Amino acid sequence: MGYTLSQKIIKNHLISGTMAAGEEISIRIDQTLTQDSTGTMAYLQFEAMGIDKVRTEKSVAYIDHNTLQAGFENADDHKYIQTVASKHGIFCSKPGNGICHQVQLERFGIPGKTLLGSDSHTPTGGGIGMLAIGAGGLDVAVAMGGGPYYITMPKMMKVELRGKLRKWVTAKDIILDVLRQISVKGGVGYILEYAGEGVKTLSVPERATITNMGAEHGATTSIFPSDEVTLEFLKAQGREGDWSELKADDDAVYDKTIVVDLDALVPMVAKPHSPDAVETVDAVGKIKVDQVFIGSCTNSSYTDMMKVAKILKGKTVHPDVSLVIGPGSKQVLTMLAENGALADMIDAGARILESACGPCIGMGQSPKTDAISLRTNNRNFYGRSGTMSAQVYLVSPEVAAVSALTGVLTNPCDLGDTVDISVEMPKKFKVNDNMVIPPAENSADVEVVRGPNIKPFPINKPLAEDVEGVSLIKVEDNITTDHIMPSNAKLLPYRSNIPYLSDYCLAPCDENFSKRAKENGGGFIIAGSNYGQGSSREHAALVPLYLGIKAVIAKSFARIHMANLINNGIMPLTFKNADDYDKIDEGDTLALDGIRGLILNGGEIVLKDVTKGIEIPVDITLSDRQRQIMAAGGLLNFTKANITK
Repeated sequence: MGYTLSQKIIKNHLISGTMAAGEEISIRIDQTLTQDSTGTMAYLQFEAMGIDKVRTEKSVAYIDHNTLQAGFENADDHKYIQTVASKHGIFCSKPGNGICHQVQLERFGIPGKTLLGSDSHTPTGGGIGMLAIGAGGLDVAVAMGGGPYYITMPKMMKVELRGKLRKWVTAKDIILDVLRQISVKGGVGYILEYAGEGVKTLSVPERATITNMGAEHGATTSIFPSDEVTLEFLKAQGREGDWSELKADDDAVYDKTIVVDLDALVPMVAKPHSPDAVETVDAVGKIKVDQVFIGSCTNSSYTDMMKVAKILKGKTVHPDVSLVIGPGSKQVLTMLAENGALADMIDAGARILESACGPCIGMGQSPKTDAISLRTNNRNFYGRSGTMSAQVYLVSPEVAAVSALTGVLTNPCDLGDTVDISVEMPKKFKVNDNMVIPPAENSADVEVVRGPNIKPFPINKPLAEDVEGVSLIKVEDNITTDHIMPSNAKLLPYRSNIPYLSDYCLAPCDENFSKRAKENGGGFIIAGSNYGQGSSREHAALVPLYLGIKAVIAKSFARIHMANLINNGIMPLTFKNADDYDKIDEGDTLALDGIRGLILNGGEIVLKDVTKGIEIPVDITLSDRQRQIMAAGGLLNFTKANITK
């Protein structure tokens, strides 16, 4: 029996465990990335470990999220990141150089290597044949220190691409169709591998669009083969020496297979407020559009931008539409400026943003009240745009550009052959890495600069023998990390200030949650299924830790958030019987007697609802190593205690 592509890479990086689905394994990490929204905390944690220099092949700190500098806070964080990176052997991509995933793909990604990033869309690197995984900042900090990355060995899902895309149908439509087929939960526990005759028809940027949004169906990661298409991309970046051919064995066995018929696809749209609320553009109809955003790490490549410029050339944006465009990197923006495409966009009435995450994370360009906003990014969670009443639809750049001209959601196929959107992949990209700052040769010469907004992060205490507290809140299914720790232009500057952020924890669900948690000295969160989906945002665990949350009891958890809870010593408990969720009410006093011993040694865990006088069986899924982490009060405590070992 042969290996899948992912299994080959895992096998080459395996440190411990066996490659049997469901077993805990640890792998060596070659590269890491952070961004400034999660990076400040990750580097504070790295410093706390007492390791002088990173031990990876390459680690890069990107500044691409908090670039709206309305006060000193973001700028202070940027200075901290640049100086701490310089001191500890990390490259720093300055603000304006581009979105981490786009730049990593262009300049640093290497087929067959492992990449761990403190951003949930790190799997973008799978478009170039990397095993690229999103994780919490503490996991990335440990990897930077040379520690292995632990993960449950995933199952393998094959996505067979048949046929070839027609004009006006895009890679975005492929991944929306996958989401339509398997939902936002269907990838949990899997790696998705793309195969079939359709693969060779897709460029690396198109493949990266698909692997980027693999995060939206909960997969560990997604990956494409490294083939002649990959080689041509790397040649154009001046990096052909980084290429190697990688593919699955012909007799590789997959746990599940789905098929996407590229010939049959049509332009698609994900309706509010979930990436899997997918319908065809025609089915949704010609709804009036107020705002269009083209960009983000999903669709901001050179080829995406060139197609948009061709659609806009010589035309004018509809008077009722605000069109904003954010090229993904300095490389892309420079090339657009040099070939005249940028002028075509500006002449049509587009507003050009800097190469950063921007509107995708609510960092500027929030829509007006009750607006319809078409966006090419990867998520349309409730309130993520910064406007709670806005309706965000996810579309391809082609749908976005055409709709910006018509003022209504429009199927670009209606244009037929009247517009030529063919774009050749450049034989040579514009390469200028002058905004990537290498680390200092002598770390002793570097002073790490900490601004007044950078506060110490919370550290848990070892797990007590018995735990008791109040049920502080009860939330529904599919609660995202945007619900748990909102991310918008007002709060993002305080990512390094956990005490300040604590006032806003779970505010979209209940604005009084934080106050109630503080009054009760912490307690429990009761949740439905897929709790913590979305961003890798470690703050969604750090802030509850600061508020004294002892456990989250849910029907099920999203992978990264569950790992972040464990890393911070917060118990992720699941109901043995999903119906027991209905038995607990907000305000009930709950108790876990003898929980420390049960965590360490195993055994049946019973949650006592003291208020109602009932007992509810619950589970916790932990490896032997994670049992020790939980007992120690989190991964940082565990790592510091074992670092000399």
